[in-house]
Amino acid sequence: MRLAVNAWFWDSPTTGSGQYVQRLIEHLSALEQKPEVILVGLGLRRRVGSTGLRSHAHKIWFEQVWFPRACARLGVDVAHVPYWGPPLTSPVPTVVTIHDLIPLLLREYRGGWPVRLYTALVSLAARRAALILTDSQASRQDIVTHLKLPPERVRVIYLGVGAQYHPTPAPEDEAIRARYGLPERYMLYLGGFDVRKNVAMLLRAYRLAGPVIGEDCPLAIVGQLPTRDTPLTPDPRRLAREEGVDGRFVRFVDFADEAAKPALYRGAVAFVFPSRYEGFGLPPLEALACGTPVICS
Repeated sequence: MRLAVNAWFWDSPTTGSGQYVQRLIEHLSALEQKPEVILVGLGLRRRVGSTGLRSHAHKIWFEQVWFPRACARLGVDVAHVPYWGPPLTSPVPTVVTIHDLIPLLLREYRGGWPVRLYTALVSLAARRAALILTDSQASRQDIVTHLKLPPERVRVIYLGVGAQYHPTPAPEDEAIRARYGLPERYMLYLGGFDVRKNVAMLLRAYRLAGPVIGEDCPLAIVGQLPTRDTPLTPDPRRLAREEGVDGRFVRFVDFADEAAKPALYRGAVAFVFPSRYEGFGLPPLEALACGTPVICS
């Protein structure tokens, strides 16, 4: 079988969509009866970039025109779009992975008319797909309900964690934590900073919890800190100041090193994940695999 995979997010390993497609290809290649996999679009995203109206228009053109044409030209049997961006028409059966329906379900993420138009386009296109894959029963129920798809066309395949997430300390763990300025004991938040991640509530809680737990076990807030403080991605450092959180009890770590994550999980007293909506929520599973207790909403 020849399989074409939309590789738009291949060069974005710090995003969920980028990690998903990279791990997908890695495991497809390890199958005993592996398909012939063709990555379609490698390099296009790199040339266009990932921000600005022009790049968004190019992304839509790639999804709706270039990718289906490439599938026809390559003579593939099946196309897989590993994120919510399927083509409206396709020359071959298309499988789409929809991780969540955030732009439909959360008001803050609906954006202006271009975002709403794109959401309407990919919603219609998803209804024409041969099969929808998703990460959880919760997301499956959202997809069936809001996209009005027959339940038999939506299949749950749970996410898993890599072998690097395990409870046995690695020799480099202590050096990695020292590199990020983390003490011997700390509570850990590791993730994004858009509003659904609910970091503001975590900081409000730690304003009260910090003095009780003590400064020898601060809250480490780790992730790629926002470069712009916006309503959608509020800067947690500003939120901490506004909440009056004592700086002795919270540390902010600007972080983008995927290879260091297991060491940070393993060193934490507990992992805190107060997100108010996830299609799956992989970080709690990663922390649990490292033997770290999880405090989760």
